[in-house]
Amino acid sequence: MTQDPNPARSADRDGEDGRGSPVGRRVVLGMLAAGAAGVAAAPLLQRAYDSTIGAAAQKDPTGLSGLLPAGGGFRYYSVTGSVPREDERGYRLTLDGLVRRPTGYRLADLRALPQTRLVRDVQCVTGWRVPHTAFEGVRLATLLDAAGVRPEAKAVHFTCFDGAYRESLTLEQARRDDVLVALRMQDRPLGHDHGGPVRLYVAPMYFYKSAKWLSRITVTDRVRPGYWEERGYDIDAWVGRSNGRDDAPTT
Repeated sequence: MTQDPNPARSADRDGEDGRGSPVGRRVVLGMLAAGAAGVAAAPLLQRAYDSTIGAAAQKDPTGLSGLLPAGGGFRYYSVTGSVPREDERGYRLTLDGLVRRPTGYRLADLRALPQTRLVRDVQCVTGWRVPHTAFEGVRLATLLDAAGVRPEAKAVHFTCFDGAYRESLTLEQARRDDVLVALRMQDRPLGHDHGGPVRLYVAPMYFYKSAKWLSRITVTDRVRPGYWEERGYDIDAWVGRSNGRDDAPTT
């Protein structure tokens, strides 16, 4: 073993008690500054990551990109290769079918109506869950009442501007207080990747019932199977007590 020719330097390097030198104040301040910078940059990095994943999912007809984690635990998925974007000026939501007053709504029209905010766990049929997710929008029942549903009506059919996705609810289900035409999610305007500017939100059912990119609501005389129901999914998609939920199904 060789001896350090400068004992004072050795004591300074190893600490007086031989357990290593204490961390200097400049090092601590530097670590705190780096941590603060990371916290400040995190939202920007998350938004950039989410945007990248969302764009990849919309161009991926296989759906494999939907397995990648994204913001808030959501998975981005579209049944088409890409989805057109609708903006403030061009968006229209049509309500027609077995109603006395067919109506077209702009975004400004929907925002001017009474808004309801719901906070529930989002549950996907494939197993992933996003707890305590806030959605805000107009109760679907409000739009149905304004249109004047005809006595022969039995169901409501939803069409989406991706050109492929569609869903249905019974009229009784559609009138529930926890079914929204949603404009906001997590207290922000509903982004394109999450089905904006307007989507359906059916809080007590699996998330495939909450059709994204909503463009038309048609009142009909019967339930029409939706995109996934035609591929074997349940038409009545209650999440249920097995997943820790106490929403009462509509019979």
